[in-house]
Amino acid sequence: MKKIEHLGIAVHNLQDSNALFEKLLGVGPYKQEEVASEGVMTSFFQNGPNKIELLAATDPTGPIAKFLEKKGEGIHHVAFEVDDIKAEMERLKYEGFTLLNEKPKKGADNKWVAFVHPKSANGVLVELCQEIKE
Repeated sequence: MKKIEHLGIAVHNLQDSNALFEKLLGVGPYKQEEVASEGVMTSFFQNGPNKIELLAATDPTGPIAKFLEKKGEGIHHVAFEVDDIKAEMERLKYEGFTLLNEKPKKGADNKWVAFVHPKSANGVLVELCQEIKE
């Protein structure tokens, strides 16, 4: 793993949270994007080399809606940038981690993504991210 790619934060209201984080960070979001397969609308903020992804549910039965119902607003996941997502998934499986995905899928911000189950990572949902190269 190369670095933390972003922190994902689950929010109830994307518009209100965008305004809050704009005040906090001093910049507006650089991108908003819906990921229909996950039932989520995302908003990305750049802060120096770091990124924050706000996640608001668009599907009341999707993973973000379930997270918000159970835990409320807050940090949802930590995403790590990787060079080769398939190799990293194999490495983590070999090391005994439970993956939530059998293969990478297209996520937000032009990334291939896969997730490590929080039960195998001290309660932290870990996302692996690899930039999609055309």
